[in-house]
Amino acid sequence: MQTDGPLHHDADLARVLDGWPPPVLDPAGPYSEPITVLAWALLIGGTLVLALVLVALGVALFGSGRTKARLGGEKAIWIFGVACPVVVLTGLLVWGLTLTSHLSAGLPTGKEMRVRVIGEMWWWRVHYLDAVGRETVRDANELHIPTGIPVLLELQSADVIHSFWVPRLGGKMDMVPGRTNRLLIQADRPGIYKGQCAEYCGGPHALMGFIVIAHDPADFARWRASRRPAPIAGDLVARGARLFDTVGCAACHTVRGTPADGMAGPDLTHVGSRGTIGAGILPNNAGTLAGWIADSQAIKPGNRMPPYRQLSADDLRALTAYMASRR
Repeated sequence: MQTDGPLHHDADLARVLDGWPPPVLDPAGPYSEPITVLAWALLIGGTLVLALVLVALGVALFGSGRTKARLGGEKAIWIFGVACPVVVLTGLLVWGLTLTSHLSAGLPTGKEMRVRVIGEMWWWRVHYLDAVGRETVRDANELHIPTGIPVLLELQSADVIHSFWVPRLGGKMDMVPGRTNRLLIQADRPGIYKGQCAEYCGGPHALMGFIVIAHDPADFARWRASRRPAPIAGDLVARGARLFDTVGCAACHTVRGTPADGMAGPDLTHVGSRGTIGAGILPNNAGTLAGWIADSQAIKPGNRMPPYRQLSADDLRALTAYMASRR
């Protein structure tokens, strides 16, 4: 099920996550609609070809001798075996290329919003760029975009081949180590759109998801302006901040505005404001955060975060409070 509208709280995200995997024939933007039209044309055409073959098979098995002779004659072979495939496939090729010609993304033109997405085992780095390609905001595992504006994604991989795919917003594109591939997506209306890695990349590949949150332009401007490191407030949160440094979290994660500058894991500067955790597989709330910190391997086996079963209940509560405060 897809939630449309500027919604971003637990109930809405739960409905979205319950509908995993993403729907693939329900376009919500100009870069996904041609793909859906082409998919339906291929499905209907394939069904008609199958029906024709079944009819021919029925004639061959149960038809009269004269009908069989005509079906297997030279004229029928030239018409149905040569002429029809050439005409149909050539027409389909030309029509398909024409239909999808505008989906290819070249170099930035300055009219698009630019985002660099880097696939890693088994999550996503998200870097928002300005018009000249300078990084302005870092995030992970979710992408925020304004409606009605093309978004140029610069897709890269830090390890193996991944594939970025948001079915309702555009086609899929491989993320190849050492290359930058480009993909255009666009949402016509606010909503939460599901995405998935579409290339097997080992381990918990099936749990390498993400969400795209489309805002109307005014809401998106407010979201982007809010991307400043949050201050630490409250004794429990302060205790969690100290634990973050002492138990080893800071070795893998960055929290801007603090000494934590690890690069192995997702940037956690604004983790409390994200809709999901674990690369799109769970809604983000106190319970799921605590479970992920304590034993992420039980939730997503094979991911690269070690379990922290040694934490006491009080320590876990403090760390969870600190993460939730990072908005």
